[in-house]
Amino acid sequence: MAVKATKRALVSVSDKTGVVEFCKKLETLGYEVVSTGGTLKALLDNGVKAISISDVTGFKECLDGRVKTLHPAVHAGLLARRDEKEHMDSLKEMGYRTIDLVAVNLYPFKQTIEKPNVTLEEAIENIDIGGPTMLRSAAKNYRDVLVVCEPADYAEVLDRIEKGTDDQTFRLSLSYKVYRHTAAYDSLISSYMQRLLGIEFPEHITFAYDKAQELRYGENPQQTAVFYKEQTARAGALTAAKQLWGKELSYNNINDANGALELLKEYAGTPAVVACKHANPCGVGTGKSVYEAYMRAYNSDPVSVFGGILAINGTVDKDTATEINKIFIEIVMASDYTKEALEILESKKNIRLLQIDNITAKRDNTAYDMKKVYGGLLVQQYDETLIAGEDRKLFETPAEVKTETLSSGKTKTVYGNGVVTDRKPTAEEVEAMLFAWKVVKHTKSNAIVIGKDGRTTGIGMGQTNRIWAAKQAIEHAADEAKGSVMASDAFFPFDDCVTVAAEAGITAIIQPGGSLRDEDSVKAANAAGIAMVFVGDRHFKH
Repeated sequence: MAVKATKRALVSVSDKTGVVEFCKKLETLGYEVVSTGGTLKALLDNGVKAISISDVTGFKECLDGRVKTLHPAVHAGLLARRDEKEHMDSLKEMGYRTIDLVAVNLYPFKQTIEKPNVTLEEAIENIDIGGPTMLRSAAKNYRDVLVVCEPADYAEVLDRIEKGTDDQTFRLSLSYKVYRHTAAYDSLISSYMQRLLGIEFPEHITFAYDKAQELRYGENPQQTAVFYKEQTARAGALTAAKQLWGKELSYNNINDANGALELLKEYAGTPAVVACKHANPCGVGTGKSVYEAYMRAYNSDPVSVFGGILAINGTVDKDTATEINKIFIEIVMASDYTKEALEILESKKNIRLLQIDNITAKRDNTAYDMKKVYGGLLVQQYDETLIAGEDRKLFETPAEVKTETLSSGKTKTVYGNGVVTDRKPTAEEVEAMLFAWKVVKHTKSNAIVIGKDGRTTGIGMGQTNRIWAAKQAIEHAADEAKGSVMASDAFFPFDDCVTVAAEAGITAIIQPGGSLRDEDSVKAANAAGIAMVFVGDRHFKH
């Protein structure tokens, strides 16, 4: 037996998942269903006795559907407070009815802008106007109007209506979801336009993120945590990874893995393996094959790599997987895996295996490097440079040398970028310097990296003074320091780092330069026969 309709529901959705079943049940609960466009057709074709929005407003949809629900018959019906006699009298005088439920989801703007070669005109046409307006009107009047913006809520809404448990707390929760949803939608639109206009740092900034994963805990067990991902997909990002094996990633796993992934991107075009621990590299290797690169990375620091994370910019094969399985590794991220490699790695229960397409894809210029501080947000460009002007000629060109007079009357020697010592680096040293420079760029400051032959031999990171970082790297390298090169993420304030490098047998140094005492370091390098190059760009990482 049909139930007489005493209430009215307005339903207009782009995502039609479950909408027919939802509206059929609403009819049995005494709702008259009003709908628009494609939703109306889908409902009528499937037996729902829906009526057109034009029957409510008295006007036809116009301007190619741009205007259909922007009408007082809709918004007065949504916004009228049932407990205000004046509101209800006004509705009656205008001949309008209340609308008691709204189910709306929005034009697929995100899916539109992700299409290849999408035009601005296409994007603009997929900006929903009526949908957010209806949602916000209904959400404002949540005490009297049930508002549903997510198909996942259909079942609970129906159940609560039927049981009479659609109380004010539940209605407020639906209202909250609307404002959360429309805020993210508007943020996505503004971000898209910001990119088109090339605006780097706007006066007001918002970001749209979706919950990707609830984490067991945060950095420590007493902290709760969640992982969010940007609504806009990023090629080569950790959020683009496919997990092939193992339990869910933890907060620390995600943070550490991102550090490994960022360094790996520096080695596009050559097989490379980055071993990371606590978001710092502990071993990096390159080679003619993934296997050779892994063995070099592992031998850089076999102790620290235990329990670490591996990022690999190639296909993991049987031989590499066999070597990896000899120790405990938390995560392996790679471009791909052979079938044999997966069988070997999956024999370990506690390893996590991730596959990332385009693993070395560079960040686009719309990405921000951000750090949250209490009450604020630090936002900057990512550090995308390697050396000033990306000019390899610096390694064979003598630096310009000038003398400047200080306010005290004393003079100082100022060096430009290039070779600052009597001896130029050899071709082998240049390659080693560039290799180490990439690693030091992604190592927490103060940072010193030494390496040779396509591998790190020692890494000193996170120290409060540079000489400690240098000594730490040399101590880790032990005998391997001899014949290595040294990279420093910032200038040497004194000549002590050069002195310990010389004592360890280091043959070449790459650093930004720019210290008041650069001349002291140059003299120490010349005395030891060390080749030293100033490259200008500093690479602090905190």
